[in-house]
Amino acid sequence: MAATPLDLVGIGNAIVDVIAHADDRFLTAEGLAKGAMTLIDEARGEALYARMGPAVESSGGSAANTIAGFASLGGKAGFIGKVRADQLGQVFRHDIVSLGVAYGTPAAAAGPSTARCLIMVTPDAQRTMATYLGISTELGPEDLDRDAIARAKIVYLEGYLWDPPRAKAAFVEAAKLAHDSGGQVALSLSDVFCIERHRADFRELVEGHVDILFANQAELLALTQAPDFEAALAAIRGKCRVAAVTCSEHGSVILADGKAVKVAAEPVAAVVDTTGAGDLYAAGFLFGLTSGLDMEDCGRLGGLAAAEVIAHVGARPQISLQELATARYPALMPNLKKG
Repeated sequence: MAATPLDLVGIGNAIVDVIAHADDRFLTAEGLAKGAMTLIDEARGEALYARMGPAVESSGGSAANTIAGFASLGGKAGFIGKVRADQLGQVFRHDIVSLGVAYGTPAAAAGPSTARCLIMVTPDAQRTMATYLGISTELGPEDLDRDAIARAKIVYLEGYLWDPPRAKAAFVEAAKLAHDSGGQVALSLSDVFCIERHRADFRELVEGHVDILFANQAELLALTQAPDFEAALAAIRGKCRVAAVTCSEHGSVILADGKAVKVAAEPVAAVVDTTGAGDLYAAGFLFGLTSGLDMEDCGRLGGLAAAEVIAHVGARPQISLQELATARYPALMPNLKKG
């Protein structure tokens, strides 16, 4: 029996989010800059985890958030990311599999522990994060699920994972496998600081391997080094088949087929937490793309998914995005119903 095709396979850091409430005194005592994200080592992570209050643990990471949103829309998805055979590794696997996502990356028996992002939420709703990347950054070509990649319409790469040399090799290998199987490759630039460290490499990756690029305005400006946004759009035009650029409350701009399509932002009653907005935009956009929708409708679904996630604390949707999309855009229903 032939294996079931997948719409999307994501490759990225497999991180467990550990979310607890805290006050400003706790942040000061722990030397944490309020509202910022700090990279920490394993010892610091263990000590801080022990001092945090009661917490909620769930699978996280940028690409994994995109895959979760994609699955919530009804898409058939898979994920590739490295965890250790430990408690948090079990949490990550349980959570992502429970969403209906295919996740076959074996847990490592040795090496650093599973990555975690320790998130302290203060009464004013600000999130202060301390992140230990652990074994997630040791992903290499040997960890790729070649069968899943071959079955996928699109393979989605997380820019945050571009730092380690072996992860770079895994990305290039995954892109080649995807194209050899007739699939496409999507990349999220993820972060300005990633781009500043690896601008030449990212440009080479985009021009040589990427079909669909996701970025926000700041990231596109960093990649192209253009003097302004319009010049940045002109600079990226033609470098890949599709470039989807988010512009916060101004919606998004999509470059494809020699055209620029502007899509307005979805209305949001109140912005509570912008964490995961770009991840969920990519989820909605890619769901539309794999469903055969045009660029404008892909952008609308991306904006809708992003609007849902910024309206509450947390980087994953709290309601069914498929039901939300069906209610918001009933004319798209024939394409949104997936099996």
